[in-house]
Amino acid sequence: MERTGITPAQPVAADPPPSARPSSPADVLPWRSLLVLGGGTLLMVTAEMLPTAVLEQMSTGLGVAESSTGLLVSVWAAVVVVLSFPLVRLTRGRDRRAVIAGGLAVLAASSALTALAPTFQLAVGARILGAAAVGLLWATTNAHVADLVPDRLLGRAVAVVLGGATLGMVVGTPLARLVADAAGWRAAFWALAVLGLLGAVAVRLVVARATPPDRPGAAPGGGDLAGAPRRGRGPLLVVTALVALVLVGHYGAYTYITRLTEAPAEALPGGMSTLLLVFGLASAAGVVLAGRLGDRSGPALVVSVAATALTVLGLGAVGGHPAVGIAVVVAWGVVSGGMPPFAQTLILRLAGPERRSFAGALIPVLFNGGIAVGAALASLVVARSGVTALPPLAAAVVGAAAVGLALSLRRRA
Repeated sequence: MERTGITPAQPVAADPPPSARPSSPADVLPWRSLLVLGGGTLLMVTAEMLPTAVLEQMSTGLGVAESSTGLLVSVWAAVVVVLSFPLVRLTRGRDRRAVIAGGLAVLAASSALTALAPTFQLAVGARILGAAAVGLLWATTNAHVADLVPDRLLGRAVAVVLGGATLGMVVGTPLARLVADAAGWRAAFWALAVLGLLGAVAVRLVVARATPPDRPGAAPGGGDLAGAPRRGRGPLLVVTALVALVLVGHYGAYTYITRLTEAPAEALPGGMSTLLLVFGLASAAGVVLAGRLGDRSGPALVVSVAATALTVLGLGAVGGHPAVGIAVVVAWGVVSGGMPPFAQTLILRLAGPERRSFAGALIPVLFNGGIAVGAALASLVVARSGVTALPPLAAAVVGAAAVGLALSLRRRA
């Protein structure tokens, strides 16, 4: 996308240390801060998906059906959608580093309470606490990352932090399963609790303070905001709605990835587990690619969404030849992996410094809402017409969103 005209965010105030600071700090990424924040997103995603990794053990331990344990993930997403905005309002004006550290501490407490829970009902309560913390964490982390770097580095910074979220799926959840297999499902939650506390300490010690871009009379970069026009929410909300539509189609198909890719999985050593790992690694590659293209987040988002529509459509033909099926899955992982960084960067740029907290809260609501609606609609399609009907419908939804994004961004050019 062409530059949106948003004034660059104020450079970081305390990262890196003076002894290592180059002559122009705004020209480099605050790597230590971003890596710590990326570690936080890894913990957030691992916490969200952990019940799926220990589904059987946790169900047996709590004395409930696996379908009930699976609802812990759905409840989590719903809480994030409902509570993100109220919690952002409640913490508005506070040091974002303190909010992030506090959120990780609450997430650690939630994990510890889940590990201690003697009943399913208490486990649900502990998970609700964790979901509320994560909703606030996502919103605050998004806004703080945008304040840490100038606009031209925003795409790279977002990709670094979201790389942690991708690792949560590729590495965090499998490692949690290994811990559960070795020491029980409660040990996996205890391990997450300890890591959450360590993450909170790291945030307080390492993450830089960003100079607020909306302080009275000052603009990012040292200018004056007096008389500067406020951006309307219209373009931001339009792009957000279209990205949500993308997620409905993409996650609708992803919900049934194990059914759609059975044929190519059989050709791989390890079967479906290997194929899912391949998809996760391809998604990680997409995040890395997004970091290199983040300065043109608008056009890059349109291309990645259009390519996602094509690869989802290709899922209908993966049964023809294993090599073709594996290639489609890899391509799907790469192009869809780049979507979240491109979308998040574009949304934060459209919001500008004056609506950064609003946009930061909008992003987790958008992603969790898209996942929930996509999975629900996909289930209806599969129940009525079978899994083979899903790829063309999901591709049509994603393709329509790609057209809408292209038209919306063209009007802004």
